[in-house]
Amino acid sequence: MQHQEFAPPEELRDTIKCFWFNSRSAEDDSSFEVQPDGYAEIIFHFGSLFSIDQNGEPKPLPSPFMMGLLNQPANFYAENGLDILAIRCYPWTVFDLLGLPSGKNGVQTFEHPIAQLQPKLKKWVEAGKITEALDELKQYLLEARLHVAADSMLNKAGIAMRQASGTMPVSLVAEAAHATVRTLERKFKQSSGHTVKDVSALIRFEQVRNHLWHYPDANLAALAHELGYADQPHLSKEFKRYSGTTPAAFAKKAKNGKLTVGNNFVAFVQA
Repeated sequence: MQHQEFAPPEELRDTIKCFWFNSRSAEDDSSFEVQPDGYAEIIFHFGSLFSIDQNGEPKPLPSPFMMGLLNQPANFYAENGLDILAIRCYPWTVFDLLGLPSGKNGVQTFEHPIAQLQPKLKKWVEAGKITEALDELKQYLLEARLHVAADSMLNKAGIAMRQASGTMPVSLVAEAAHATVRTLERKFKQSSGHTVKDVSALIRFEQVRNHLWHYPDANLAALAHELGYADQPHLSKEFKRYSGTTPAAFAKKAKNGKLTVGNNFVAFVQA
């Protein structure tokens, strides 16, 4: 499996974390899961991709689709190889960027003019010209960004939350954003569909998840202290809440998964 990440242009960095490309060959395991994190994703795919519902039934996904903030892992199935080109967005900006109402759904399909890029992107991806495909996406998003007023309050709040790895109390996030707690919560919920506390908890979980992926033998008590959890049981409880598994089980999976996906953490963890 090949995975690459690409920085966005300067003009998009308050809106987009990165672009990424993932290529799975027909020989790769066809089932995989996506762990929650503090981002929303706009995903273009080239091949046959299915989401797996709670009953274990596969449902075909259109391209593109959106994956908002997840509260539990999402499971997918691919047939005969798969290429993915995606945009990793900050959850407090993505809906305004697309001109869509905010929502709390995880995997969701939507109708939007951005879908018109699918044929062009497919042509470039099938030719192995990922740079050209990215240029198409960047140009579209730069045009879209011109029509969205920058919200410095949300941007400042998001920067503070990210820099603190999700450990900053809401009152201090509001202070960093030069806003009252009430105003920040209202605008944050309106823009992302989630509260500041919701997103902070996911950002903090993401830090634990990434650390265990890179260092599966890490000391959980020390990690809990570093990231502001009350204690190790609190960390374990929150980790299981979002991942559906214990930190120890995830660390074991990370050890095995690295044989397949390499040393860079990817949201797509082998099932």
